[in-house]
Amino acid sequence: RGIYAGCVGYFSFTRNIDTAITIRTIDFEKKMAHIQVGAGIVSDSKPEREYEETMNKGRAMLKALEVAE
Repeated sequence: RGIYAGCVGYFSFTRNIDTAITIRTIDFEKKMAHIQVGAGIVSDSKPEREYEETMNKGRAMLKALEVAE
């Protein structure tokens, strides 16, 4: 899974902390981009909507890569 669904951030010498959960990631390795996305599931989640939201997030990341080329 790599860094997906983990936590990235920093701790500074001045006691600052900033972190984020990596639920949308693009991992570049050997000229390949691996895109991973997810959604938060709660008690009233609708599977179809969560699936579509996840697909939309993935499409947005693909679009960002296209624009960056």
